[in-house]
Amino acid sequence: MIIDIHGHYTTAPAALGEWRERQVAALQDASPPPSRADVKISDDDLRASIEANQLRLMDERGIDLTVFSPRASFMAHHIGSFETSAEWAAICNELCYRASRLYPERFVPAAMLPQSPGVDPATCLPELTRCVEDYGAVALNLNPDPSGGHWTAPPLTDRYWYPVYEKMVEYGIPAMVHVSTSVNPAFHTTGAHYLNADTTAFMQLIQGDLFADFPTLKLVIPHGGGAVPYHWGRFRGLAMALGKPALEEHLLQNVFFDTCVYHQPGIDLLLEVIPTQNILFASEMIGAVRDIDPRTGYHFDDTARYIDDAGLDEAELGAIQEHNARNVYPRLDALLTQQGR
Repeated sequence: MIIDIHGHYTTAPAALGEWRERQVAALQDASPPPSRADVKISDDDLRASIEANQLRLMDERGIDLTVFSPRASFMAHHIGSFETSAEWAAICNELCYRASRLYPERFVPAAMLPQSPGVDPATCLPELTRCVEDYGAVALNLNPDPSGGHWTAPPLTDRYWYPVYEKMVEYGIPAMVHVSTSVNPAFHTTGAHYLNADTTAFMQLIQGDLFADFPTLKLVIPHGGGAVPYHWGRFRGLAMALGKPALEEHLLQNVFFDTCVYHQPGIDLLLEVIPTQNILFASEMIGAVRDIDPRTGYHFDDTARYIDDAGLDEAELGAIQEHNARNVYPRLDALLTQQGR
């Protein structure tokens, strides 16, 4: 089977965005914020938004299951207070859960955290617990920069983040390290901020010794790792200069990369540089790049095509498309086993 570990609900019904606009407006004019009950989205609304979009493309591309989380650019943790983020995260997570209930063999939820700049990440734990225990979330998205492009948070190796890591280890779930919208005009959200964050996260992990404290912790760096595969020699050399072990020993038992790279040469480079067991299939489809590539006639984000055309043997292909995901996401593996898959 083919498991896409990086899907966002980018096509949610318009009522979700309208509620968010009211919430943000209330922050500006000090009016009462809307309540969760004000979100009116029926199951039919959800079906219409998914069947014409994600589900249609999954069927066309042969993708069996998607790990489905709230839209990354919508997380916008820099807006308002922790309470603002808590309400917003709860609503977005519930929609992904409802989608997984409507299509239990096609979608499984991953949690958005109610992060807020300068606020102790431990405040996120009730929502994370709810998502895992009540919604069956198999992963979470962790934003290393809740400030929206100004990078005011400590590095991922700092003890600041340990409450989240401790809960992840307790539940046996990985985190995708994924930023949200950039409000810094120097960094375009999807073209710069996302890829900068992927690269930055990897370098932070090189500099620290996080996995000495959390040997079973699993982190997924999306978008093919940003600049990491292309500059693998630089990172190897920097690790040596810092007195760290080889990257294979220092990080690659715990750090993984997805295949959200939108051309064949990029995928080929990823597969050549990064060990097969550290690569998980993903597309982030209906995401940052939605157009058809005029050079190929196919969508840029049709990453299944690139993997098929990469010359992998059967074992390598199966590992990237399915088995690595089941190893990194043990709750997903348990769910699939329960389903007889």
